[in-house]
Amino acid sequence: MAQHFKIGHKYPSVRIHTGYSFGLDDPEFVLAFETNEPADFAELVMELRSSEASRYTQLETPIFTCVQAKMREILDLLG
Repeated sequence: MAQHFKIGHKYPSVRIHTGYSFGLDDPEFVLAFETNEPADFAELVMELRSSEASRYTQLETPIFTCVQAKMREILDLLG
């Protein structure tokens, strides 16, 4: 995790939120990223996934991206 923190600090435009949970045998964590710079986010993810620490990741999950909007705007988009 120390290596991932060091990499993350290289991208100050990306806020990283980490949530921890514990399963039966294996601790897990979920990351959420906030940024107005999608290119910075993409670079950060590529650097994290190619890091030495990521060699110990058994399964990568998909990345979902979206644009933040107010609830009224979302409902209007739905019609």
